[in-house]
Amino acid sequence: MPRKKAAGKKKYGAAAQKKVHRAMRERKSGTLKSGRSGKKVKSRKQAIAIGLSEARKAGAKVPQRKKSS
Repeated sequence: MPRKKAAGKKKYGAAAQKKVHRAMRERKSGTLKSGRSGKKVKSRKQAIAIGLSEARKAGAKVPQRKKSS
């Protein structure tokens, strides 16, 4: 039997989605750059991480990063 989602329990807010969408579009057009080194971002996962990081800084609804132990 398929599991049902809990109603009203979104992990990510709309503002976070917009930031990630913008980062993905920039990556595709080749204008997204990483923070410190300024190199072009080619990885899809890295683009998502950049978008989520920006969303966190802006105060959007995003779960906390997983901490490595």
